[in-house]
Amino acid sequence: MHACVIHKAGDLRVEELTPSAPGPGEVAVTVAFGGICGSDLHYYRHGRVGDFTVREPMVLGHEIVGHVAALGPGADGPAVGTPVAVHPATPCGDCTECGSGRRNVCADTRYLGSAARTPHVQGGFAQHVTVPGAQIRALPPTLDLRRAVLAEPLSVALHAVRRAGDVRGKRVLVTGAGPIGCLVTAVLHHKGAAEIVVSDLIDTPLRIAGACGATGLVRADEPDAPAWGAPFDVSVEASGAPAGLRACVERTGRGGTVVLLGLLPPGEVPLLGNITVTRELELRGAFRFDAEFDEAIELLAGPLPVDAVVTHTFPLPDAQAAFDIAHDRTVASKVLLDLTHA
Repeated sequence: MHACVIHKAGDLRVEELTPSAPGPGEVAVTVAFGGICGSDLHYYRHGRVGDFTVREPMVLGHEIVGHVAALGPGADGPAVGTPVAVHPATPCGDCTECGSGRRNVCADTRYLGSAARTPHVQGGFAQHVTVPGAQIRALPPTLDLRRAVLAEPLSVALHAVRRAGDVRGKRVLVTGAGPIGCLVTAVLHHKGAAEIVVSDLIDTPLRIAGACGATGLVRADEPDAPAWGAPFDVSVEASGAPAGLRACVERTGRGGTVVLLGLLPPGEVPLLGNITVTRELELRGAFRFDAEFDEAIELLAGPLPVDAVVTHTFPLPDAQAAFDIAHDRTVASKVLLDLTHA
Protein backbone atom coordinates (compact mmCIF):
# COMPACT_ATOMS: atom_id res chain seq x y z
CA MET A 1 0.00 0.00 0.00
CA HIS A 2 0.98 3.66 -0.25
CA ALA A 3 0.85 6.24 2.51
CA CYS A 4 1.58 9.91 3.16
CA VAL A 5 4.51 10.08 5.60
CA ILE A 6 6.08 13.06 7.36
CA HIS A 7 9.81 12.79 8.18
CA LYS A 8 10.52 16.32 9.38
CA ALA A 9 9.40 19.86 8.66
CA GLY A 10 8.93 20.22 4.90
CA ASP A 11 9.78 16.59 4.21
CA LEU A 12 6.54 14.89 3.14
CA ARG A 13 6.72 11.68 1.13
CA VAL A 14 4.33 9.19 -0.44
CA GLU A 15 5.89 5.86 0.42
CA GLU A 16 5.15 2.19 -0.08
CA LEU A 17 4.45 0.42 3.21
CA THR A 18 3.31 -3.06 4.21
CA PRO A 19 -0.26 -3.14 5.57
CA SER A 20 -0.85 -4.99 8.81
CA ALA A 21 -3.44 -7.71 9.20
CA PRO A 22 -6.14 -7.10 11.80
CA GLY A 23 -5.43 -8.71 15.15
CA PRO A 24 -7.97 -9.82 17.76
CA GLY A 25 -10.78 -7.29 18.06
CA GLU A 26 -9.42 -5.18 15.21
CA VAL A 27 -10.91 -4.09 11.88
CA ALA A 28 -9.01 -3.38 8.66
CA VAL A 29 -10.31 -0.50 6.54
CA THR A 30 -9.59 0.34 2.92
CA VAL A 31 -9.37 4.13 3.13
CA ALA A 32 -11.17 6.14 0.46
CA PHE A 33 -10.74 9.77 1.58
CA GLY A 34 -8.80 11.64 4.22
CA GLY A 35 -9.22 15.27 5.22
CA ILE A 36 -6.13 17.41 5.82
CA CYS A 37 -6.38 18.98 9.27
CA GLY A 38 -4.63 22.03 10.69
CA SER A 39 -2.49 19.73 12.83
CA ASP A 40 -1.35 17.85 9.70
CA LEU A 41 -0.33 21.20 8.20
CA HIS A 42 1.63 22.10 11.34
CA TYR A 43 3.52 18.80 11.20
CA TYR A 44 4.29 19.45 7.51
CA ARG A 45 5.41 23.05 7.85
CA HIS A 46 6.95 23.08 11.33
CA GLY A 47 7.60 19.44 12.23
CA ARG A 48 5.51 19.86 15.35
CA VAL A 49 2.11 20.71 16.79
CA GLY A 50 2.50 22.66 20.01
CA ASP A 51 4.76 20.50 22.17
CA PHE A 52 4.36 17.39 19.96
CA THR A 53 7.46 17.07 17.76
CA VAL A 54 8.04 14.61 14.91
CA ARG A 55 10.93 12.37 16.00
CA GLU A 56 10.44 9.50 13.57
CA PRO A 57 8.62 8.93 10.25
CA MET A 58 4.89 9.12 10.82
CA VAL A 59 1.86 8.53 8.61
CA LEU A 60 -0.28 11.65 8.91
CA GLY A 61 -4.07 11.94 9.00
CA HIS A 62 -6.94 11.30 11.37
CA GLU A 63 -10.02 12.33 9.35
CA ILE A 64 -10.70 9.19 7.33
CA VAL A 65 -13.53 7.20 5.77
CA GLY A 66 -13.59 4.05 3.66
CA HIS A 67 -14.86 0.49 3.60
CA VAL A 68 -14.37 -2.49 5.90
CA ALA A 69 -11.73 -4.76 4.36
CA ALA A 70 -11.43 -7.50 6.99
CA LEU A 71 -12.35 -8.38 10.56
CA GLY A 72 -9.82 -9.72 13.01
CA PRO A 73 -10.56 -12.64 15.35
CA GLY A 74 -13.42 -11.78 17.68
CA ALA A 75 -13.95 -8.33 16.16
CA ASP A 76 -17.45 -6.95 16.51
CA GLY A 77 -17.77 -4.75 13.44
CA PRO A 78 -19.76 -4.12 10.27
CA ALA A 79 -19.56 -6.62 7.43
CA VAL A 80 -16.80 -6.48 4.85
CA GLY A 81 -17.59 -3.82 2.27
CA THR A 82 -19.61 -1.59 4.62
CA PRO A 83 -18.88 2.16 4.26
CA VAL A 84 -17.44 3.42 7.55
CA ALA A 85 -15.90 6.37 9.33
CA VAL A 86 -13.05 5.89 11.80
CA HIS A 87 -13.08 7.54 15.23
CA PRO A 88 -9.41 8.50 15.63
CA ALA A 89 -9.09 8.24 19.43
CA THR A 90 -8.44 5.28 21.70
CA PRO A 91 -8.61 6.52 25.33
CA CYS A 92 -7.03 4.33 28.00
CA GLY A 93 -10.36 3.60 29.74
CA ASP A 94 -8.73 3.41 33.18
CA CYS A 95 -7.88 6.97 34.24
CA THR A 96 -9.95 9.41 36.29
CA GLU A 97 -10.92 11.35 33.18
CA CYS A 98 -12.16 8.28 31.34
CA GLY A 99 -14.10 7.20 34.41
CA SER A 100 -15.78 10.59 34.76
CA GLY A 101 -16.98 10.74 31.17
CA ARG A 102 -14.25 13.07 29.87
CA ARG A 103 -12.42 10.61 27.66
CA ASN A 104 -11.47 13.40 25.26
CA VAL A 105 -8.91 14.72 27.79
CA CYS A 106 -7.46 11.30 28.69
CA ALA A 107 -3.72 11.85 29.03
CA ASP A 108 -2.96 8.37 27.71
CA THR A 109 -5.09 8.53 24.56
CA ARG A 110 -3.73 7.10 21.33
CA TYR A 111 -4.78 9.39 18.48
CA LEU A 112 -4.24 8.60 14.81
CA GLY A 113 -1.39 10.57 13.25
CA SER A 114 -0.10 12.06 16.51
CA ALA A 115 3.47 12.62 17.71
CA ALA A 116 2.30 13.10 21.30
CA ARG A 117 4.04 9.85 22.25
CA THR A 118 7.01 7.85 21.01
CA PRO A 119 6.68 5.57 19.13
CA HIS A 120 4.26 7.88 17.33
CA VAL A 121 0.73 6.72 16.57
CA GLN A 122 0.64 6.16 12.83
CA GLY A 123 -2.19 7.94 11.04
CA GLY A 124 -4.84 7.29 8.45
CA PHE A 125 -3.43 8.71 5.21
CA ALA A 126 -2.71 5.17 4.08
CA GLN A 127 -4.60 2.95 1.66
CA HIS A 128 -5.20 0.41 4.44
CA VAL A 129 -5.42 0.99 8.20
CA THR A 130 -6.10 -1.36 11.10
CA VAL A 131 -7.84 -0.03 14.20
CA PRO A 132 -9.72 -1.40 17.23
CA GLY A 133 -13.25 -2.37 16.30
CA ALA A 134 -14.66 0.16 18.80
CA GLN A 135 -13.38 2.97 16.56
CA ILE A 136 -15.46 1.90 13.54
CA ARG A 137 -18.78 3.54 12.72
CA ALA A 138 -21.00 2.27 9.91
CA LEU A 139 -22.29 5.11 7.74
CA PRO A 140 -25.92 5.64 6.72
CA PRO A 141 -26.44 4.38 3.15
CA THR A 142 -27.44 7.86 1.96
CA LEU A 143 -24.28 9.57 3.27
CA ASP A 144 -21.66 10.21 0.58
CA LEU A 145 -18.09 9.45 1.63
CA ARG A 146 -16.84 12.90 0.58
CA ARG A 147 -19.32 14.45 3.00
CA ALA A 148 -18.78 11.80 5.68
CA VAL A 149 -15.08 12.70 5.87
CA LEU A 150 -16.16 15.82 7.78
CA ALA A 151 -17.32 13.67 10.73
CA GLU A 152 -14.13 14.19 12.73
CA PRO A 153 -13.83 18.00 12.41
CA LEU A 154 -17.60 18.35 12.84
CA SER A 155 -17.25 16.42 16.10
CA VAL A 156 -14.68 19.00 17.25
CA ALA A 157 -17.17 21.75 16.45
CA LEU A 158 -20.00 19.96 18.25
CA HIS A 159 -17.89 19.57 21.38
CA ALA A 160 -16.90 23.26 21.32
CA VAL A 161 -20.52 24.37 21.07
CA ARG A 162 -21.45 21.95 23.85
CA ARG A 163 -18.78 23.57 26.02
CA ALA A 164 -20.46 26.93 25.33
CA GLY A 165 -23.72 25.76 26.86
CA ASP A 166 -27.19 26.46 25.55
CA VAL A 167 -26.82 28.85 22.59
CA ARG A 168 -30.50 29.07 21.66
CA GLY A 169 -31.48 32.66 20.99
CA LYS A 170 -27.99 33.96 21.75
CA ARG A 171 -25.64 36.24 19.87
CA VAL A 172 -22.40 34.41 19.12
CA LEU A 173 -19.00 35.45 17.75
CA VAL A 174 -16.71 32.98 15.98
CA THR A 175 -13.14 34.20 15.39
CA GLY A 176 -11.52 32.30 12.53
CA ALA A 177 -13.33 30.98 9.46
CA GLY A 178 -11.14 28.00 8.74
CA PRO A 179 -12.79 24.58 8.35
CA ILE A 180 -13.34 24.27 12.11
CA GLY A 181 -14.71 27.78 12.46
CA CYS A 182 -17.11 27.20 9.57
CA LEU A 183 -18.27 23.90 11.06
CA VAL A 184 -18.77 25.62 14.43
CA THR A 185 -20.91 28.13 12.55
CA ALA A 186 -23.04 25.34 11.05
CA VAL A 187 -23.48 23.74 14.49
CA LEU A 188 -24.45 27.07 16.08
CA HIS A 189 -27.03 27.54 13.32
CA HIS A 190 -28.36 24.03 13.94
CA LYS A 191 -28.49 24.57 17.72
CA GLY A 192 -30.60 27.72 17.40
CA ALA A 193 -28.22 30.66 17.88
CA ALA A 194 -30.06 33.87 16.98
CA GLU A 195 -27.03 35.62 15.46
CA ILE A 196 -23.68 34.20 14.37
CA VAL A 197 -21.00 36.72 13.44
CA VAL A 198 -17.79 35.27 11.98
CA SER A 199 -14.53 37.20 11.70
CA ASP A 200 -11.45 36.47 9.64
CA LEU A 201 -8.69 38.33 7.79
CA ILE A 202 -9.46 36.72 4.41
CA ASP A 203 -12.57 37.01 2.27
CA THR A 204 -12.70 33.45 0.88
CA PRO A 205 -13.18 31.68 4.23
CA LEU A 206 -15.70 34.34 5.23
CA ARG A 207 -17.78 33.50 2.15
CA ILE A 208 -17.68 29.83 3.16
CA ALA A 209 -18.78 30.75 6.68
CA GLY A 210 -21.72 32.56 5.12
CA ALA A 211 -22.71 29.40 3.28
CA CYS A 212 -22.53 27.50 6.60
CA GLY A 213 -25.08 29.72 8.32
CA ALA A 214 -23.33 32.88 9.52
CA THR A 215 -25.70 35.83 9.85
CA GLY A 216 -22.87 38.38 9.84
CA LEU A 217 -19.36 38.45 8.36
CA VAL A 218 -16.64 40.89 9.38
CA ARG A 219 -13.00 41.44 8.57
CA ALA A 220 -10.87 41.06 11.68
CA ASP A 221 -8.70 43.99 10.56
CA GLU A 222 -11.70 46.35 10.53
CA PRO A 223 -12.32 46.84 14.27
CA ASP A 224 -14.90 49.60 13.74
CA ALA A 225 -17.01 47.76 11.16
CA PRO A 226 -20.75 47.92 11.96
CA ALA A 227 -21.04 44.13 11.57
CA TRP A 228 -19.44 43.61 14.99
CA GLY A 229 -22.50 45.12 16.61
CA ALA A 230 -23.29 44.86 20.32
CA PRO A 231 -21.36 42.68 22.80
CA PHE A 232 -21.80 38.94 22.32
CA ASP A 233 -23.30 36.42 24.72
CA VAL A 234 -20.84 33.72 23.64
CA SER A 235 -17.59 33.75 21.67
CA VAL A 236 -15.73 30.81 20.17
CA GLU A 237 -12.04 31.35 19.41
CA ALA A 238 -11.33 29.10 16.41
CA SER A 239 -8.37 30.85 14.80
CA GLY A 240 -5.55 29.83 17.15
CA ALA A 241 -4.27 33.42 16.98
CA PRO A 242 -3.69 35.62 20.04
CA ALA A 243 -5.53 38.44 18.25
CA GLY A 244 -8.56 36.17 17.95
CA LEU A 245 -8.54 35.49 21.68
CA ARG A 246 -8.24 39.22 22.36
CA ALA A 247 -11.25 39.93 20.13
CA CYS A 248 -13.32 37.28 21.92
CA VAL A 249 -12.56 38.68 25.37
CA GLU A 250 -13.01 42.30 24.30
CA ARG A 251 -16.30 41.72 22.51
CA THR A 252 -18.02 39.32 24.92
CA GLY A 253 -20.53 41.00 27.22
CA ARG A 254 -20.73 40.82 31.00
CA GLY A 255 -21.33 37.33 32.33
CA GLY A 256 -20.64 35.84 28.90
CA THR A 257 -18.71 32.75 27.88
CA VAL A 258 -15.53 32.47 25.79
CA VAL A 259 -14.66 29.03 24.40
CA LEU A 260 -11.00 28.51 23.47
CA LEU A 261 -10.90 26.01 20.61
CA GLY A 262 -7.99 26.98 18.35
CA LEU A 263 -4.54 25.91 19.60
CA LEU A 264 -2.56 29.05 20.37
CA PRO A 265 1.20 29.37 19.77
CA PRO A 266 3.47 27.65 22.31
CA GLY A 267 4.47 29.67 25.37
CA GLU A 268 2.74 32.55 27.09
CA VAL A 269 -0.05 34.42 25.30
CA PRO A 270 -1.32 37.83 26.48
CA LEU A 271 -4.76 37.72 28.10
CA LEU A 272 -7.00 40.66 28.96
CA GLY A 273 -7.27 39.56 32.56
CA ASN A 274 -8.89 42.69 33.95
CA ILE A 275 -11.73 42.53 31.43
CA THR A 276 -12.18 38.85 32.21
CA VAL A 277 -12.46 39.68 35.92
CA THR A 278 -14.63 42.79 35.79
CA ARG A 279 -17.09 41.27 33.32
CA GLU A 280 -17.04 37.89 35.07
CA LEU A 281 -16.38 36.10 31.81
CA GLU A 282 -16.14 32.34 31.77
CA LEU A 283 -13.20 30.97 29.77
CA ARG A 284 -13.66 27.34 28.78
CA GLY A 285 -11.28 25.12 26.85
CA ALA A 286 -12.54 22.70 24.21
CA PHE A 287 -10.28 19.81 23.22
CA ARG A 288 -11.14 17.19 20.61
CA PHE A 289 -14.37 15.22 21.28
CA ASP A 290 -15.74 11.84 22.27
CA ALA A 291 -19.35 10.73 21.78
CA GLU A 292 -20.01 13.69 19.49
CA PHE A 293 -18.66 11.56 16.63
CA ASP A 294 -21.94 9.67 16.40
CA GLU A 295 -23.97 12.88 16.44
CA ALA A 296 -21.75 14.29 13.69
CA ILE A 297 -22.47 11.33 11.42
CA GLU A 298 -26.19 11.70 12.07
CA LEU A 299 -26.09 15.42 11.24
CA LEU A 300 -24.07 14.85 8.06
CA ALA A 301 -26.75 12.41 6.88
CA GLY A 302 -29.20 15.33 7.09
CA PRO A 303 -29.29 18.82 5.57
CA LEU A 304 -26.57 20.47 7.68
CA PRO A 305 -25.08 23.20 5.42
CA VAL A 306 -21.40 22.16 5.31
CA ASP A 307 -20.72 21.13 1.71
CA ALA A 308 -18.98 24.45 0.96
CA VAL A 309 -16.24 23.56 3.47
CA VAL A 310 -14.72 20.93 1.12
CA THR A 311 -12.97 22.88 -1.64
CA HIS A 312 -10.37 20.53 -3.19
CA THR A 313 -9.62 16.83 -3.69
CA PHE A 314 -6.19 15.49 -4.71
CA PRO A 315 -5.05 11.93 -5.48
CA LEU A 316 -2.59 10.52 -2.95
CA PRO A 317 0.48 10.86 -5.25
CA ASP A 318 -0.13 14.64 -5.24
CA ALA A 319 -0.11 14.86 -1.45
CA GLN A 320 2.49 17.62 -1.29
CA ALA A 321 0.49 19.78 -3.70
CA ALA A 322 -2.60 19.08 -1.58
CA PHE A 323 -0.82 20.24 1.56
CA ASP A 324 0.47 23.36 -0.19
CA ILE A 325 -3.01 24.28 -1.40
CA ALA A 326 -4.50 23.56 2.03
CA HIS A 327 -2.14 26.11 3.53
CA ASP A 328 -3.35 28.81 1.12
CA ARG A 329 -6.47 30.11 2.81
CA THR A 330 -7.16 32.53 -0.03
CA VAL A 331 -8.34 29.60 -2.17
CA ALA A 332 -8.85 26.55 0.05
CA SER A 333 -10.75 25.36 3.11
CA LYS A 334 -10.93 21.60 3.69
CA VAL A 335 -8.70 19.69 1.26
CA LEU A 336 -9.16 15.95 0.79
CA LEU A 337 -6.77 13.20 -0.25
CA ASP A 338 -8.26 10.52 -2.49
CA LEU A 339 -6.49 7.35 -1.38
CA THR A 340 -8.16 5.15 -3.98
CA HIS A 341 -5.60 6.41 -6.51
CA ALA A 342 -1.90 5.84 -5.91
